[in-house]
Amino acid sequence: MTTPTPRDLIGYGRTTPDPKWPGGANIAVQFVVNYEEGGESSILDGDKASESLLSEIVGAQPWPGQRNLNMESIYEYGSRAGFWRLWRLFSSRGIPVTCYGVTLAMARNPEAVAAMKEADWELASHGLRWLEYKDFPEAEERRHIHDAIRIHTEITGSRPLGFYQGKPSGNTLRLLMEEGGFLYTSDSYADDLPYWVSGPHGPHLIIPYTLDTNDMRFATPQGFNAGDQFFTYLKDAFDTLYEEGEQGAPKMLNVGLHCRLVGRPGRAQALARFVDYVASKDKVWIPRRIDIAWHWHAHHKPA
Repeated sequence: MTTPTPRDLIGYGRTTPDPKWPGGANIAVQFVVNYEEGGESSILDGDKASESLLSEIVGAQPWPGQRNLNMESIYEYGSRAGFWRLWRLFSSRGIPVTCYGVTLAMARNPEAVAAMKEADWELASHGLRWLEYKDFPEAEERRHIHDAIRIHTEITGSRPLGFYQGKPSGNTLRLLMEEGGFLYTSDSYADDLPYWVSGPHGPHLIIPYTLDTNDMRFATPQGFNAGDQFFTYLKDAFDTLYEEGEQGAPKMLNVGLHCRLVGRPGRAQALARFVDYVASKDKVWIPRRIDIAWHWHAHHKPA
């Protein structure tokens, strides 16, 4: 006798559904650029401590009541230089991109937002702030979500249709589903394909994200320390899923990127090599996440 659990540990099981990717593609490859720089934890914005995550300072700790100028400048590199390197890399090749944009960060760099729109990137929401939400009161997190939507709409001209909190609470998914205006959310790493969950307004689409095919591993103890490791890992993931697609079970590969991490010169070349490798293959669909959402709503929505 097992104890009942709200978790889904079975998913699609032995036989995954045919995603029916456009053109009969063997794989969908999706690139996400996280734009967080300027929305991270800072006492300048009323937070209790400095930022400590995803930087060149592996193992950094928050500084309560103090600014960490080294950390701030690492984030500033992402908005000042790294973003433009990534923007040129993708736009020069015509590769579609989804931006997970932290609202406050986007508000502080209108030129970057204009460039994303010029390149027809999807501008999804990465929340109002790049903060840990696990201890937020429910009412305050709900307010942050609504403020993120409102300000995002003012900045970009349209509301976000996708949302990734990144450091969610136990309430995040329910609050997003209750809001009712999102075609998908992504605070999950549970599958190689999108899937549906029950929501207050009917079935809600989850497009899982990734923490492994992600440049954040340049900033973690067990991660990459050179671009060739990043390239090899991405290539192996792509080759595995492409082969599964050839065998009749196509999947989705998400690649997560950060302006301050892979936007550094010593890492950007590895990303460029991978993008060119993917683009050289036949039967590959390279969509934005909103394109995947529209496709899944059209072809796989429960009756």
